Amino acid sequence: MAENIRRIADEMGYQPNRAGRALAMSRRSITIGVIVQAADTPFMEKVLEGAKDAKAEVERLGADVIIRRIRDFDARRAVELMHELKKEGCDGIALVPVEDERLKETINEFADENIPVITFNSDIEDSKRLCFVGQDTFQSGRVAAGLMADILPPSGKVLVISGYPTSYGHKNRARGFFQEFGKLRDDVRLLDIQYDFDDDKMAEMITYGMLKEYEDLTGIYLAASGVQGVCRALDALGMEGKVKVISNDLIDQNVQCLEEGKIRFLIGQDGYRQGYEPVMKLFGKLFDGKEPEREYAYTEIVIKTRYNVT
Repeated sequence: MAENIRRIADEMGYQPNRAGRALAMSRRSITIGVIVQAADTPFMEKVLEGAKDAKAEVERLGADVIIRRIRDFDARRAVELMHELKKEGCDGIALVPVEDERLKETINEFADENIPVITFNSDIEDSKRLCFVGQDTFQSGRVAAGLMADILPPSGKVLVISGYPTSYGHKNRARGFFQEFGKLRDDVRLLDIQYDFDDDKMAEMITYGMLKEYEDLTGIYLAASGVQGVCRALDALGMEGKVKVISNDLIDQNVQCLEEGKIRFLIGQDGYRQGYEPVMKLFGKLFDGKEPEREYAYTEIVIKTRYNVT
């Protein structure tokens, strides 16, 4: 973990000794708020790990970091927490958003009041947020489409299961997949997208239902969570290995499914960095006015198979 922190800090040009001395002399307190939605999912635990390590780093330099969790995606609650953190004296906010007009307006209001907001993991592009840290989800969906196109037999059908219809990241992955796959395999029909709301039981029910309706289903792409549920359904119906599965996120249970051959590919997105970097970017902005180098700080798209996962 220490090696991860040093690597990211080096890439950001972070100088803790100089910054620490200057902050100690400045007498100015800095408080950063972090709002993590869908916080109970295994992937977001990786994101929170990064945010907590960044919190420890900047608090050693005299700043404060307040982390707030939302169990699901809840735009109304996110807006409430933004205002609560503002009342608690936060000078900047790092936020996992959803597509919601009121949330976008709140981000814009904060920016107009010189309270910078950085989005991470998911984004609201047409807002006044300072920058975005996370995966290029549209490109990730295109990568998944290319992989799926290469491994499917002629004809058949493909199911796309996403998480939340209001999640920019989930929606963008699915959009990238649909757009690219349509170019590559006109012999395979793409079924209407289904939503499991990051719930394995819901993903299991969707898979059961679609396999009963479409006996020639040959591929499933998960744009969000739900791998365990999909694998349970395939196993129960004797379709494991016959239906090719591609999913996201290098979390333990997904990796186990990959190693066991239940899914063909996992696409990673570096959740740790998505939690760590927004806090550090806000600290740089608030402490010495350092602007982000890029509007989109994309994390790496990593393709894993059972042969290179360890």
